[in-house]
This record gives sequence, C-alpha cells and structure tokens, in this order.
Amino acid sequence: MLGIEEARRYYRGAESGHDFDHVLRVLVLAERIARAEGGDLEVVRAAALLHDLGRPEERITGQDHAEVGAERAREILAGRPPEKVEAVVHAIAAHRFRAGPDPATPEARALFDADKLDAMGAIGVARAFAHAGARGQRLWVPLEVARAQGAGTPEHTPVHEFAFKLSCLREVLTTPTGRAIARERHAFMEAFFARLEAEVRGER
Repeated sequence: MLGIEEARRYYRGAESGHDFDHVLRVLVLAERIARAEGGDLEVVRAAALLHDLGRPEERITGQDHAEVGAERAREILAGRPPEKVEAVVHAIAAHRFRAGPDPATPEARALFDADKLDAMGAIGVARAFAHAGARGQRLWVPLEVARAQGAGTPEHTPVHEFAFKLSCLREVLTTPTGRAIARERHAFMEAFFARLEAEVRGER
C-alpha cells in the first residue's frame, strides 16, 4: 500500500523527536501489536508510515497534526482500495495522546499504542532530553519542584515531562500487548529518574 522509501521523503527536515527514525520505531511496534491483537497489517504499515507527516504544518499554522496528516494521507493513498484508505485515515486521526477521536479499530489501536510506547522506556527518556536540549531547558529539577510548578510552567524540564506525561502513558494504552510492553518501559523510566536524582544529589 505504501513503501518505506516513498514515505521517507515526507519527513525530510523533521525534528529528532518526530523524524523518520521515530516513524520506523512506531512501525515495528505497531506491526508487533497488530500481529498479536489482529488487524490489517497493510493498513497498520501505511498508517504508521504517515502518522506524523502533518507535524511541519502544525508548527506553522497550529492546526492539529493528526487532522492534517489524515487528510494528506487520503490524498497520498488516492487510488488504493477506499475501505483501506479510510482505515488508514481513521488510525492517523486517532493517534493523538491529548486530542482526536478514540481509536475505534484494531489498526488504530495498534498505531495509538505504538506511538505512545515510543515515548516510554529508554527511547522515551532519550527523546525527552533531546527535546530539552534543543530548547535550552535545564537538565534536572527535583521531582517535587516539578510537581509543584505544574505541567504548563515555562521552566519545563525532562523531569516535568516524566511527571506529567511519560509516567501517565501506560494508563491510556488500548491493547493487552501494548500494556505488557509498557510495564517494563515504565519501570525503566521510574528507575532512571530516581537514579538521576540520586546522582545529582551526590548520593550515588
């Protein structure tokens, strides 16, 4: 339905947190989940490959990247079987953490969970620090300070990202396979941020 090299060109110049490496990680996770839970792998692959192509427009116009991506996917996939195209469109429209429709199909649930899992575990920690570095944020604040400041503070750090987003992701996953993967990734993040705090305080 859509090849990797065809999709790659839509992500030229993307920032590291949502570049084509992210897309490929989401692709393998979405396929793993769909194989375990059921779903059309062709739809899952196309949706994963195209799910973030609306991000550049979101940065410029503020329009939700999932909505933009869903419409662009419909255009890119024109001429393919309509029922498969619409399944891809729904999966992309429903992949957001904070907005959008609920994922209502096996393919949409596989993409939703895969996208969230890529923000967890070691790769989730790496993405949080890459994001912070690109924006000149501090490396660390005490967890209790982050919680007191709240999610919307201009003093945002990776600790805030963990406290208010990453630590909550396991609760929103939609499939048994996704939740099983999330358990280990969540435990890693908890251990990492606890160790980071201990090292900053000179305790380890």
